[in-house]
Amino acid sequence: MAIKIRRQDALNYHTQGSPGKIEVVPTKPLSSQLDLALAYSPGVAEPCKEIEADKENVYKYTSKGNLVAVISNGTAVLGLGNIGPEASKPVMEGKGVLFKKFAGIDVFDIEIAEDDPKKLIHIIKSLEPTFGGVNLEDIKAPECFEIEQTLKREMKIPIMHDDQHGTAIISGAALINALEVVGKNIGDIKLLVNGAGASAVSCTRFYISLGVNPKNIVMCDREGVIRKDREKLDPIKEEFATDQDLHTLTEAFVGADVFLGLSSGNIVTPEQILSMAENPIVFALANPDPEIAYDLAMSTREDLIMATGRSDYPNQVNNVLGFPYIFRGALDVRATSINEEMKMAAAKAIAALAKETVPDIVNRAYGDNKITFGKTYLIPKPLDPRLITTIAPAVAKAAMESGVAKTVITDWEAYNLELQQRIGIDQRLMLRVVSRAKKDPKRVVFAEADNSKILKAAQLLWGEKVAVPILLGNKEKIDQLIEEHNLDLSGVTIIDPYEDEAKLEHFGNILYEKRKRKGLTQSECIRLMKDRNYYGAMMVELGQADALISGLTKDYPKTILPALHVIGVRPDVNRVAGMYIMNTAKGPFFFSDTTVNVNPTAEELVEIVGLTADGVRFFDIEPKVAMLSYSNFGSAKGEIASKTAKATALAKQRFPNMVIEGEMQANVAVNEELQKETYPFSSLIGNKANTLIFPDLSSGNIAYKLLSELGNAEAIGPVLLGMNKPVHILQLGSSIREIINMVAIAVVDAQTKNRT
Repeated sequence: MAIKIRRQDALNYHTQGSPGKIEVVPTKPLSSQLDLALAYSPGVAEPCKEIEADKENVYKYTSKGNLVAVISNGTAVLGLGNIGPEASKPVMEGKGVLFKKFAGIDVFDIEIAEDDPKKLIHIIKSLEPTFGGVNLEDIKAPECFEIEQTLKREMKIPIMHDDQHGTAIISGAALINALEVVGKNIGDIKLLVNGAGASAVSCTRFYISLGVNPKNIVMCDREGVIRKDREKLDPIKEEFATDQDLHTLTEAFVGADVFLGLSSGNIVTPEQILSMAENPIVFALANPDPEIAYDLAMSTREDLIMATGRSDYPNQVNNVLGFPYIFRGALDVRATSINEEMKMAAAKAIAALAKETVPDIVNRAYGDNKITFGKTYLIPKPLDPRLITTIAPAVAKAAMESGVAKTVITDWEAYNLELQQRIGIDQRLMLRVVSRAKKDPKRVVFAEADNSKILKAAQLLWGEKVAVPILLGNKEKIDQLIEEHNLDLSGVTIIDPYEDEAKLEHFGNILYEKRKRKGLTQSECIRLMKDRNYYGAMMVELGQADALISGLTKDYPKTILPALHVIGVRPDVNRVAGMYIMNTAKGPFFFSDTTVNVNPTAEELVEIVGLTADGVRFFDIEPKVAMLSYSNFGSAKGEIASKTAKATALAKQRFPNMVIEGEMQANVAVNEELQKETYPFSSLIGNKANTLIFPDLSSGNIAYKLLSELGNAEAIGPVLLGMNKPVHILQLGSSIREIINMVAIAVVDAQTKNRT
């Protein structure tokens, strides 16, 4: 589903907190005078002298080896054209975020006010001592060709203009597989290219290197077919000019096996598609609108294979499949360039990955258990966690074999592990959850809809088709807030419980049947239904909604109690528990119990372990459990230490196939080196702990709040574990982002419960 981006949402995103999307974070401690003296003067002189003696030491003592410059002069920014370097900065920051997110590469974005190619080349060359690589971005053609080629010749670090080569590599992988699906030989196909800009030219050149016969290529621009008899052809277009008796795009379509569009939206007709050869391949890559709409093209003929640049259709040609991992492999062997061999290796690795069995984690992320190699799955999905361990090693090997690597990798198994640890292979946890939610949006009732944060979150969730919001509250007040904040919630259901006395009485009577022997009278139950937490919970209980979200403005106990009264716990459990996902630089950790059980017994801790393990698996991660205390394996005595030790023993008996260790201190649990040194018997050695069970509510609650405030970790939750139906309680004062995360979790929870 295409995401609807509202102007104000985009502006708010870039201004909230610190302006922009990136910051510089020190990687060394700076907490004492000694630290400062080591980081700067006088201590910094020592690495300076080492680098002076051998320039290669710059990779040892500085961040150069993991630092890429994303450089633009703003002359061809997205579809906006020549908007200038300042206006290009949000795009360059965005590219830097993708480098970091998908490959763990640090980026400085550099916007240069210079249009003269020779002067721009001179400026970029002067930056070579600082960076391990350069990603050129949004520089207009034909100057971009001269700039990149000159820099590649004269600099000794990897250089790539992603606008040229990213699309070429990804679509090249798709072409390899599409031709295999239809059984055509690449040397025999007729290729029609519409567009003659940087990306189209680079794609065409790359396809030739894959084996396309140049004599079988026809390229078109705004004037029609680029012919050899056209006057005043520039050198680039002359390279692809044809002498075939073709003049128009329509004529060129006849008999073509492959169409590559990198031009404008909605310029190709069904009639043109019908005139192509049998089993045609159409790559309509104009954005945001393809040259021909996907549904229209696919309805034209059954034998068509199609790819676009859009995420809402199969075979998305997305550059994020390539550039982060290509630079990762290049940097890791200190390649002096990104050459054709490395680009070819990347394309072939991408193509090969699509033929492998798709892991469940990808199937669930995209809500499709039928993802298999074929017409609608030519290239991997962007959220496939195997991309980094597939493409980066292939690129690194190609660099070594082609002679441009300055260092070598010998232990590839260790390298794969390093790649996973660099980014935290599961850092894309919420991306997968949101993607799963979009595949089957569920009805989520918001008990606090008379709050602007809730309404803003509901707008985004509704617009992006993550959930179907149901808003509870005074309709007049909600409508007023919608108007005040200029929100678009047209089509969203608003329910005021006070307006339907009959339903209040009906809901109250159902609650009375549940609670009449637990201290509530019939009149009290009807009165309680005026509380929107009770009302919303009853909607979920009766199937009028799929999930309940509340807690933004009320304390946790006051929010959870109505849900326990109305919905209750799962039949197989005796209690609920609260779990937080802490997204850290070292990957996600799951903290439990952080919100519900004040001082659980050893037996109750075992039940919390089981609930938490189910919760961790919900996110497609296998739990590795550490039972926390102030003691390490009996090193200190006391009630909590004894309770935790007993709970550990009982948990190991109850869950013999799960990695469970304890009792142990928190620092020991997450430090494998410390375990190897002092506690070599620990079962968490080689099984990195990711699930931390706290001995009581105080320690769990304090730990997650301190880590989120002081440790620069993102807290996602609390995820309520053990409820019979999906109910999730927001943290008091949650941000809009946190609300959206919790709703996505609630939707996937509802999807899962509907299948069981």
